[in-house]
Amino acid sequence: MPALARPELVALRTIVRKEIRRFLRIWVQTLLPPAITMTLYLVIFGRLIGSRIGEMGGHDYIDYIAPGVIMMAVITNSYSNVVSSFYGARFQRYVEEMLVSPTPIGVVLLGYVAGGVTRGLLVGLLVTLVAMVFADLRVESPLYTVAVVVLTSTLFSTAGFINALFARTFDDVSIVPTFVLTPLTYLGGVFFSVELLAEPWQSLARANPVLYMVNGFRHGMLGVSDIGPGVALALTGGAAVALLVLALLLLHRGVGIRS
Repeated sequence: MPALARPELVALRTIVRKEIRRFLRIWVQTLLPPAITMTLYLVIFGRLIGSRIGEMGGHDYIDYIAPGVIMMAVITNSYSNVVSSFYGARFQRYVEEMLVSPTPIGVVLLGYVAGGVTRGLLVGLLVTLVAMVFADLRVESPLYTVAVVVLTSTLFSTAGFINALFARTFDDVSIVPTFVLTPLTYLGGVFFSVELLAEPWQSLARANPVLYMVNGFRHGMLGVSDIGPGVALALTGGAAVALLVLALLLLHRGVGIRS
């Protein structure tokens, strides 16, 4: 291993370890609530309402929505972990210690994103275990499923990082999840098939990027999707790379971290 790479790996490992310890230390607030919330979704929408709806996409309604509920948990927790953590670093001004150190800004970005991905995947695993109690879940395409969920978690972790760069107050941290992320998630095909919508609403729904991620994950789990699996994977991966590049450019310019 090149000598120059060792300090960077130490810095990356330190940031990731700090981020993981941060949300594990308060697991009652970071891991337990999403599992409880998603359980309520499955009980209310899946069991109570789903028994009246019947099948959707050739599957029982609770089986159909379970992948979407899991993905919703991954999206919200990946995003919230990074936006709260990095904005806290800016607010308490200890981010300056990382900036004046020899640590490359790309390592800082990667460390925070990796922490968000870890929390997103851990919550997703917990919700999956809960969903298995209520739904008949199976994984039709394991590699495809893992690729979609990791890329989605990376995308929204990076989006949370960008939000934290631009946020000036704690209120700014909550604006995007409340007015952008939540509507996109609920209208992203979690609880319904987009094929049920009439035009022009179906075309408008297909402009929602979350629709592709939810359907990509549903394809990997159940083998059914309103979107072509190749298109869903390509769009999710392309969006994740684009946001990573944007976040890196913003860091280079000092947006949100230089007075």
